[in-house]
Amino acid sequence: MNKTKELLITSFALFSLFFGAGNLLLPPLLGYNAGSDWFWVILGFVITAVVIPIIGIYSHAKLQGTLFDFGKKVSPVFSFIYCILIYLIAVAIPSPRTAAATHEIAIHPAFGTSPLLTSSIYFILVFVFALNRSKILNFIGKYLTPLIVIMLLIVIGIGLGSSQMITNTSQFEAPIVSGILEGYQTFDAIGAVVVGAVIIISINIKTDASFESKKALIKKSGLIAGLGLFIIYAGLISVGAFYGSEININKDLSSDMQRAYLLRGVSIKSLGAFGNTVLSVLISLACFTTAVGIVTGTADYFKGLMRDSKTVYGVTAFIACVFGVVVGQLNFNAIIVIALPVLLFIYPITIVLILLNAIPDKWASTLVFRAVVCLTFLFSIPDVLNFLMPSEALSSLINIIPLAKYSLGWILPTCIGFILANVTLKRKD
Repeated sequence: MNKTKELLITSFALFSLFFGAGNLLLPPLLGYNAGSDWFWVILGFVITAVVIPIIGIYSHAKLQGTLFDFGKKVSPVFSFIYCILIYLIAVAIPSPRTAAATHEIAIHPAFGTSPLLTSSIYFILVFVFALNRSKILNFIGKYLTPLIVIMLLIVIGIGLGSSQMITNTSQFEAPIVSGILEGYQTFDAIGAVVVGAVIIISINIKTDASFESKKALIKKSGLIAGLGLFIIYAGLISVGAFYGSEININKDLSSDMQRAYLLRGVSIKSLGAFGNTVLSVLISLACFTTAVGIVTGTADYFKGLMRDSKTVYGVTAFIACVFGVVVGQLNFNAIIVIALPVLLFIYPITIVLILLNAIPDKWASTLVFRAVVCLTFLFSIPDVLNFLMPSEALSSLINIIPLAKYSLGWILPTCIGFILANVTLKRKD
């Protein structure tokens, strides 16, 4: 295959595996609520929804192994537990969420069917694609992603061109932090460590190129996919902000319906009545490709644990799809609420593992990995507990820890731990 063509197909496939329900629904409402602070919200959102995920793809290019390799320097036991948690979270939250979004925005308004019927048909198709994984990269890269990107750019381009560009007053006290935390909900950092492995296995199936050639391909694909994500996210947040004065969202609606209502309103204002059809197709395609990537990545991991057993691959894919059918019947907002404490715990650990695997090995020894991950884990606990069972004692603790009131209390201790661990190693040398 021509190298340029292979690069584009891989880049498109990677973008599409990232871009799912949350990626489409979260940015417009974020921009709407940010109003005049839309630029700062974009900056925060991009950190956790673009920069960290693309560094994650770079880490995969450097390792060219599995998710297990991300945490093995901490310890094999830690890495095994981390992998199980990541894949359980992936099949329990972001994968079913794609079915919930497809039902609420694309299927139910048009056909009035039950969420059970939608999620059942949806995950039957996901299962069929997962069983034919060797064709996934080409099909998604050649056909589905270009269609998704073209439709998104049309909606954003016409939307920005026809908007009055008048914004509301910002509802955020700290817009950058709000953008960072909302970026958690895209699951893109977790997506990076899951679908990055899918890309590597798909490339290995198709080619026997050298390690360095595959590394270059994956790195370039990650940068192109990241640029695409940045353009789409910035566009969707901007559109949400600039239509703030033109589309009135009913504050009594649930958050998921606000997101759907706003996105539908922007599509209709951009493309007229045809906008509803465009939105339905867009949601369905974007969500479907992400679900396929998650189920495939999970099945790949457990297949690798069992000596490349095809039976294990099929059984895992089937169980993941059954799980998707069950959880996919919940509404989109309910799944987001369930996800938040999980994300406050697992996202910081995922971020530090991505960063540690991306930097030169001389700065990321076993000691550094252990110190940084332990500190991240410890200082993420107050955030989770404060969400689940807030108390005065927790509030007092959170007020002491820098940035903890923004659910980012892990950042400073982690940075200090990284520096001290490296200084300790240099002194020993």
